[in-house]
Amino acid sequence: MSLFRSLVFTSVLVGLIVGTVVTLAQFLGTTPLILAAEVFEGGDVAESHGAGQGTVAAHDHGDAAATEAHDHHSADAWAPADGIERNAYTLVANILTATGFALALNGLMQISGRQSDWRHGLIWGLCGFVVVMLAPGFGLHPELPGTPAAPLLDRQVWWVGTALSTAAGLALLFFQRKPWAAAAAIVLIALPHVIGAPLPPDGEHALAPEAMSHRFVVVATLTSLLFWALLGALSGHFRRRFEA
Repeated sequence: MSLFRSLVFTSVLVGLIVGTVVTLAQFLGTTPLILAAEVFEGGDVAESHGAGQGTVAAHDHGDAAATEAHDHHSADAWAPADGIERNAYTLVANILTATGFALALNGLMQISGRQSDWRHGLIWGLCGFVVVMLAPGFGLHPELPGTPAAPLLDRQVWWVGTALSTAAGLALLFFQRKPWAAAAAIVLIALPHVIGAPLPPDGEHALAPEAMSHRFVVVATLTSLLFWALLGALSGHFRRRFEA
């Protein structure tokens, strides 16, 4: 029971820290780009040139880093107001997301029986980044509002399959140091990309400028990297202290 309490307490503490830090990173990085793209999505391009110069955001896939959705709301749909309310909801969502991923990560670290410190935790966190963000991002990159996309179910199925296949491949590489395991790992990691991610309908174009979309992909990816690096390092650090 003490082990369970230690895992939960560690995960909640890590979730609070990581969720707060990532919310600040999103506030400075992805959120201004999302707000600028929403102006283009609304059709007021003239206004966007004044406001558009400036979450793990929508389609951050999982990842934690995937905490600030840009759903295309109808006119009468509820949504948090811009400013303090929107940032508060983002903070709560990020903390809950970070806590959930921390529980999963700490549980896997405990099951593995490996040493607990910030360095080993960082490796686990980077593996989480590869599974949740980097591998799926090759086919389904983070998207701004107004970006054409394939049907949601098709994207979800491909994303889940890619994450599971990549996780299985990494597990074989780390826990089975044999030639057959390395070969199987390569096949598992490459398979989703050979199949290919679902493509958006032909003839549709993003409403936001291409340069803004590219910048958003870079910023969202770096934000996700920060999320997972902190999540892993802090989990390993606090687990070592509580075990001591």
